[in-house]
Amino acid sequence: MKIDHETLHKIAHLARLEVKPEEEEALLASMENVLTWMEQLNELDTEGVEPLTHVTGEVNNWREDVGQNRLTREEALANAPSQDGTYIKVPKVIE
Repeated sequence: MKIDHETLHKIAHLARLEVKPEEEEALLASMENVLTWMEQLNELDTEGVEPLTHVTGEVNNWREDVGQNRLTREEALANAPSQDGTYIKVPKVIE
């Protein structure tokens, strides 16, 4: 598939990418290689092949989401860069 400079600029705009003029030719060639490869995949006979939702048959073992206090106040404040003995102090971000 052939991609022209106009299409490249549209794609770059949609992807919020800034493409430098000296990068355009290499990017065009790379994109054409990818699309050529995708066209080759379209030639494969996939009749009777079930679509996959996952690559492997593995199943996640979910754990119960239970909140726990694992640190004491002293342990939490021990590594704080700034604290007042009760709370961690952070710079003011809202006026």
